[in-house]
Amino acid sequence: MEIAVKTIQDFQVNDKIDGFFVIKSAECRTASNSKKYLDFTIADKTGEINAKYWNYSEGDEEIYKPNILIKVKGSVTQWLNNMQFKIDKIRVTNEQDKVDISNFVPSAPYSPEYMFNEILGYIDRINNKDIKGIVQTIIDNNRDKIMHFPAAKKNHHAVRSGLLYHTLTMLKAGEKLCEVYSFINVDLLYGGIILHDLAKMEEMDSSELGIVSDYTVEGQLLGHIIQGVKNIEVAALSIGADKEITMLLQHMVLSHHYEAEFGSPKKPMFPEAQMLHYLDIMDASLYDMHKASNETKKGWLSDPVWSLDKRKVYKPNIQI
Repeated sequence: MEIAVKTIQDFQVNDKIDGFFVIKSAECRTASNSKKYLDFTIADKTGEINAKYWNYSEGDEEIYKPNILIKVKGSVTQWLNNMQFKIDKIRVTNEQDKVDISNFVPSAPYSPEYMFNEILGYIDRINNKDIKGIVQTIIDNNRDKIMHFPAAKKNHHAVRSGLLYHTLTMLKAGEKLCEVYSFINVDLLYGGIILHDLAKMEEMDSSELGIVSDYTVEGQLLGHIIQGVKNIEVAALSIGADKEITMLLQHMVLSHHYEAEFGSPKKPMFPEAQMLHYLDIMDASLYDMHKASNETKKGWLSDPVWSLDKRKVYKPNIQI
């Protein structure tokens, strides 16, 4: 019988499947005959399906955990009017499989390599040696993690490489706004944009798939704003940066959420900090609006969007 190469949204009962999927959940259970089996939820970018692996061997639950990619062979069955996937063979993927992770988890629309190089280009344009030195030091210390890290656990840019995407979009928008507001110090703005959320890589635990499992202890006790201020201090001391420049960058990170209830004990007190805050708000809200619109039929209203104060987003029925 022919083995199908299909995405989950196209699965039909009795299909024989050979493909790659990501494990979203995994649990070792015991059947009524006292035999152990693995119960999975597996997914790709089109959907998810419950899967059962009956050929259990002792220790398999330590191998097949959530947030890893697997290659499976099996068949689509039906149980209690729901489709289910019976796994006959399973293994963890390897480099030779050359799997494109973006096919299995929500990802930024550009490759992490492209976005990272674009951000490096903005760093190269920073003329002030202290600002450039602080930014470059912190980037260098996080070069590997930043390639896959999301910008959030659930809200805006909560996708693989979302932190890079959020940062790059803000840099592009900030670059254009500096043409209008010519009094803005570009070096300071670029530095603040790049640094403002970098400590999220310490605030959250994320797999290489860009899936956040939880917040770290330090993230829960301090949060990325305080962690970001600390990181600037350490980087500045390591390169002997000017104290006022260090303070300005710290204030931008400290104030970018604007309100104390969102983690900012100070509101922006100079133009570059003010622009950073509004760039952040604009990018986050437009991302969530765009996402809601993409998930809504034309002429319909979306479900309430929590991050937008539970507003619904209308998707116009006409082509604009």
